[in-house]
Amino acid sequence: MDCAYSSLYDFTSLLDYAKGHPKAASNNLGYGTAGFRGDASLMDHIFFRMGLLAALRSKSKNAAIAVMVTASHNPEHDNGVKLIDPKGEMLCEHWENYASIIGNSPNEQLVDNLKKIIDDEKINFDTPAIVLVARDTRPSSPILAQAVQDGVKAMFGTDKDFGLLTTPQLHYMVACYNKGQTDVCEDDYYKAFSAAFKSLIKNVPVSSSVAVDCAHGVGAPKLRKLGDNIGATTIDIVVHNEGSGTGRLNEKCGADYVKVQQKAPFGLKMEPYSRYGSFDGDADRLVYYTLDSDCSFILLDGDKIAALFASYIKELLTKSQLDLKLGVVQTAYANGTSTNYLNEQLKVEVACVRTGVKHLHKAAEHFDIGVYFEANGHGTVMAKESAKKAIRSLASTGENGDCGGDADSKSEAAKRLIDFLELINPTVGDAMCDLLAVEAILHLKNWTLRDWATVYTELPNRQLKVKVADRTVIATSDAERRVTSPAGLQDAINKAVEKFPHARSFVRPSGTEDVVRVYAESDTQEHADELAELVGSHVYDIANGRGDRPTVS
Repeated sequence: MDCAYSSLYDFTSLLDYAKGHPKAASNNLGYGTAGFRGDASLMDHIFFRMGLLAALRSKSKNAAIAVMVTASHNPEHDNGVKLIDPKGEMLCEHWENYASIIGNSPNEQLVDNLKKIIDDEKINFDTPAIVLVARDTRPSSPILAQAVQDGVKAMFGTDKDFGLLTTPQLHYMVACYNKGQTDVCEDDYYKAFSAAFKSLIKNVPVSSSVAVDCAHGVGAPKLRKLGDNIGATTIDIVVHNEGSGTGRLNEKCGADYVKVQQKAPFGLKMEPYSRYGSFDGDADRLVYYTLDSDCSFILLDGDKIAALFASYIKELLTKSQLDLKLGVVQTAYANGTSTNYLNEQLKVEVACVRTGVKHLHKAAEHFDIGVYFEANGHGTVMAKESAKKAIRSLASTGENGDCGGDADSKSEAAKRLIDFLELINPTVGDAMCDLLAVEAILHLKNWTLRDWATVYTELPNRQLKVKVADRTVIATSDAERRVTSPAGLQDAINKAVEKFPHARSFVRPSGTEDVVRVYAESDTQEHADELAELVGSHVYDIANGRGDRPTVS
């Protein structure tokens, strides 16, 4: 076969399919960390084209690829689509550019652009294509998922429709499929993680219930199924905000709302020191929260979850005396005191990377055991196969040949560590698995949320969004902690920070909206709010702000 791979195939039927999915007369969209997102009514062509690209990616990798139809924490009228690579990881960055090209191609350029990818990547078109497709609960999702399936068929691929799933469940499914479990189904997910949870807690019931706000999204029915598999006598999970006409997806609820607004989701009646958690719309983010005795709101976000996981893993590594490197990966959004706690108290290495799961995931791979979380609650734990082999070896042999149940023995610590790692979905942040892991650790440590909350005290912080004409005018460096353009903005931020004690602030363009995101922290909430507004005003003035000036509402 010569280099003109595409010349051997007839794309007439593809063009027939494409006539039903013409490019909308809208601005071009870029494929970012979260895939494509936007107004669902304008995106049918994008979904069809991502079906085409997913089939090509499958042929190029000779493995199954997955496509998730969701816009995560965006409003209900939006939708989005992202491709998932064979091991359950995000689409590789090289192919993100292809996604932007194909997603924005009008019908008359579509075949030529696809042929160029086929030739550049030297794709053998005779290789079968398998694409797993799933969707969230948005009203627009069924028809847009069908557009994806049309694209797969137009590229002579086979689609496998999983219907309603959380995003992390689909990541798990495609990873299992490519390990040879081609009959993988949703029930396998529940069986695997419920068994790991029971093993870790040794089937001793968790004494406290946890109420979970599911953002009126797909996480609600899936969390109920997971809870049923574990059993209500083992853990009492109370589902709130489960849709079905009781509220709108992500409206005044969900992990993003709770994190940014730093208050409970609408309609949830809280009691001091009871346990509460929130998912986002596709259940890949988790935050916890409670009330203090004076009814002050206490947030336990992704930073706190990372600290809890890292402290537990460090404890087990110390007891087992396994020589494995543990590291935590954060972004600039991580609270400064969380980084200090990890570095100075736990003596754990911390890496800081750009915002975006793909950047954290890649950095975590450098550690034997890597914990990564964004402050928004998206994160997981990864372990190298060599590390898991060493842990399993110690767990199975037992200390001095004894497989007894002494919790302080090296072998028992190793067994607990394996159970913990098997409770985590390593492919991506998974709110359901992370919830079970948090509950297991609190149970095993006999901790309340108050105990967990006080491992370190966060500096008060505030986030703002600034609407701008073009978010791409903002360029950053140093893991997004410094602005390199437009000129003068970083100097203005520096001068603003100097006005407040223990202060820090940075800005970055959103990957999903035409806004610039502002983060500020200082010694008091009042100072953090003032700093956020001041920096937000500088962004508005220097980066061509639109609409109302940013304020802390």
